[in-house]
Amino acid sequence: MAVPKLQFACDHADLPSALADAGKVGDVVDILEAGTILLLQEGRKAIQCLRAMFPDKIIVADPKCADAGAVVAANCGSAGADFMTVICAASLPTMKAAAKEVKEVQVELFGDWTFEQAETWLDAGITQAIYHQSRDALAAGGGWGEKDLEKVRRLADMGFGVSVTGGLKPETLRLFEGVDVYAFIAGRAISAEPDPRRAASDFQEEIHRIWG
Repeated sequence: MAVPKLQFACDHADLPSALADAGKVGDVVDILEAGTILLLQEGRKAIQCLRAMFPDKIIVADPKCADAGAVVAANCGSAGADFMTVICAASLPTMKAAAKEVKEVQVELFGDWTFEQAETWLDAGITQAIYHQSRDALAAGGGWGEKDLEKVRRLADMGFGVSVTGGLKPETLRLFEGVDVYAFIAGRAISAEPDPRRAASDFQEEIHRIWG
């Protein structure tokens, strides 16, 4: 079981703030993400800037693409993204088209999806998934539970590299001990802290304590 990566999600509404925080933590984390809100506000420039700042890091674009997979993925890929997200409700042709334009497509698991659908993604060569506790669900009082962990385990057993996100804190990670996680994704849990670099280091220390 590989040591999980740490992904920093730039979920900022403006580019200067995103780049300022990315600059504080970029050498601590493994993956940098141009988040959905940032992409809506700033477009491909956000990806280009992250790539220019961190030429050797994995860069993720998170448009949660639902259609026009080839066009959206080509736009993200040419701007410097390695990975791009597609929403699980997207059609298989959309996912396949996107996969031709970036190194990896990551399927974002929201709402109603099935493991039977997940098998079709694997059959199409799409091997990464992101398991969510959504911002809205967390605001309504939701949290991580055994039913979530069981789904993550099952996806990993199927052959997916599973990233997890939503309300994560360093102390949350112990829930995933023994689970094959590709990456833990944290945004505001890092950027909203008084010392983002220390916050990112706390995540990394806990990851390596548990898996290292």
